[in-house]
Amino acid sequence: MLDRILAGAGTVLVLGSLAIIWIARLGIPRELYVSEMGADGEPTAAWFERALLLLVVGSAAIAGAGRRIRTRVPVLRWWPPSVSLAIASGLFLVASQVTCTSGCPVPRFGPDLSWQDLGHVTAATLAFAFAAWAMLQCAFAVGHRAIRRFSLVAAISVATISATGGLMSVFDFYAWFGSRLEFVATTIGIAWVAVYGIALAFANKPVPTPGGGLAGLAPHRAEEVVR
Repeated sequence: MLDRILAGAGTVLVLGSLAIIWIARLGIPRELYVSEMGADGEPTAAWFERALLLLVVGSAAIAGAGRRIRTRVPVLRWWPPSVSLAIASGLFLVASQVTCTSGCPVPRFGPDLSWQDLGHVTAATLAFAFAAWAMLQCAFAVGHRAIRRFSLVAAISVATISATGGLMSVFDFYAWFGSRLEFVATTIGIAWVAVYGIALAFANKPVPTPGGGLAGLAPHRAEEVVR
């Protein structure tokens, strides 16, 4: 019951974060990268910080609720998805406090390098990387077929779209379109956390225990759940 409450509360917070980000973005008439909404001097800066903090707390709660989820693939099971999501949550906390400066999708190296921008972009990029890793781990999770399918689609989409948008920013090639791609990837990533939370909140099947077994099930029922 505690895990269901954690997952449900986390989902509400994450959805609130996504709603704030969308409302803030729709209120800005120009093209910009997501991080720029929290830049110093932007009218959306305070709301963007709140959105990230909601995402941090919500993701941490969902990570706690999903601590028993395990993955099948050897490389992906070095640590559970909950750890990846918790690390992503911590990095988003750093990104919420070390904000981007105006016009900083990617820090420019050289004498004008802003360490603030470098710190923010590094934290945000690593946060998305760990979140994408959590998606990939859940894509091969034991049981929870619905989580596996959605996670695989989300992992591929976020990795492909965000990488494309990032490269377009780095090379200043149609950066306005790259910013839209990044926003789409951000939306998919946050939506995945929310859907993951919903799946955990309404799960009606036991999940694997830390030892890898299925507690409380007879062998034939355990096989059915794994399938």
